[in-house]
Amino acid sequence: MPISLDELDRKILRVLQSDGRITVVDLAERVGLSPTPCKRRVQRLEETGLISGYIAKIDRKISGFGVTAFVSVELERSDGEDVERFQKAVSGIEEVVTGMLMTGSQDFLLEVLVRDLEEYEEVLQKKLMKIEGVRSVRSRFALRKFIERTRIP
Repeated sequence: MPISLDELDRKILRVLQSDGRITVVDLAERVGLSPTPCKRRVQRLEETGLISGYIAKIDRKISGFGVTAFVSVELERSDGEDVERFQKAVSGIEEVVTGMLMTGSQDFLLEVLVRDLEEYEEVLQKKLMKIEGVRSVRSRFALRKFIERTRIP
């Protein structure tokens, strides 16, 4: 359920989305509040779940993951039990960094990170294709990323 945000909340969120390590004092200064009410607002945003956590953004290439594959998966049957079984199986595959249930002819869209094509083949043959109920898998490989937003509009 969406929560009500005023302009100060939006300013806080914009700053935190670009710098999650900013101190409360610096954040308060940037949004035009004193530190105590700024801290209370951040805590409220965290308690409501709007701010769901803070993470370090790791560079994929520098960390050795040079290949990103987008994998469309179609199941033999798309009933609730089969969907749940597939989701549970895929959640155990470390190389899958994003998984989405889709509409249309594909049931799932997965984002898979690997070091190279040989590693992708191994993930495909030994992990994805071994999941019960998979009818077809179609892979597309990213050439380069030209937009990556970690913020919401």
